[in-house]
Amino acid sequence: MPKTTPRPAFQLGRHKIAAGERKTVNLPVSVLSDHTPVTMSAHVVHGKRPGPVIFVSGGVHGDEVIGVEIVRRLLRATNLNALRGTLIAIPIVNTYGFLNHSRYLPDRRDLNRVFPGSATGSLAGRLADLFTNEIVAKSDLGIDLHSAAIHRTNYPQVRISPDNPRTEELAKVFGAPIVMRSPLREGSLRQTAQDLGKDVLLYESGEGLRFDELSVRAGLAGILRVMRHLDMISSKGVSKPKAAPQFCPSSKWLRAPMGGLLRLYKADGELVREGDLMATVSDPFGEQEKDIRAPFDGIVVGRAVMPIVNEGDALFHLGRVASVVRAENAVEGLNAQLGDDPMFDEDEII
Repeated sequence: MPKTTPRPAFQLGRHKIAAGERKTVNLPVSVLSDHTPVTMSAHVVHGKRPGPVIFVSGGVHGDEVIGVEIVRRLLRATNLNALRGTLIAIPIVNTYGFLNHSRYLPDRRDLNRVFPGSATGSLAGRLADLFTNEIVAKSDLGIDLHSAAIHRTNYPQVRISPDNPRTEELAKVFGAPIVMRSPLREGSLRQTAQDLGKDVLLYESGEGLRFDELSVRAGLAGILRVMRHLDMISSKGVSKPKAAPQFCPSSKWLRAPMGGLLRLYKADGELVREGDLMATVSDPFGEQEKDIRAPFDGIVVGRAVMPIVNEGDALFHLGRVASVVRAENAVEGLNAQLGDDPMFDEDEII
């Protein structure tokens, strides 16, 4: 029998990970003013057998902690023991923001607006440059995990680039209840990845600085489905979506018509018809009151969680749907599946 040539080691920074090995690698970012070194830590699982290289990243915005928990659970999946290809898992990209419970870096920049970055630029630019060259450039596909900004929440959804058949196919495989076609923004990770010829799925779910079990389960299940679809892992413990996701071709933010106290009548993930009463804003004395109604048939893909609002505040993110009945069936089926299929032991719940 002829000898098989071992798969070459995978290099990340100055570290080499042999085939069949897994290792946490610390990539130097900078040194704080008190001489404390700051690194971006990535866990690499380099399979013995060849296959795609994918990255899964959380915490690009430091206050979006749901992605951190999804990556933690992903790295405990037994399917990774016989991985084909390579997984690069980065639970916390923006360490500064994570430690300060902030979306931003110390220079007040949004990391997801400065890609591809610069090795000699601002602090945000240097971190973006490191991520671009060490992670994105070495991968075939990325899954970037996000949640809504603080005081808002998102229903589990995957956002993809318009006119990209591959990401559309992978979004269906992921199986989140909602898929939205979202234009690329200048300076974003997705824009830079596309410029490098790489595809990225953006998963959005839950609220900043909060864990949400439904969001974590949906994210973990989706990642495992994509890895199975790419033949990186076995099908053991990987469930198929019970319904096709609901594609939203467009969306609209509904804003507060006045300042005051907000009473919500619709939850995230709820289907609404044109004209449905969604919320009411009242002044603290009860003398004025204004209703917010659905401008079209849609699904609530995101909403505010704070009951105190100013005029113009974003209250509901409403995704347009072609058929409320079809959308209802899809969302109900996927919700039931997430509730029925626990993906961890009870003592692992945080």
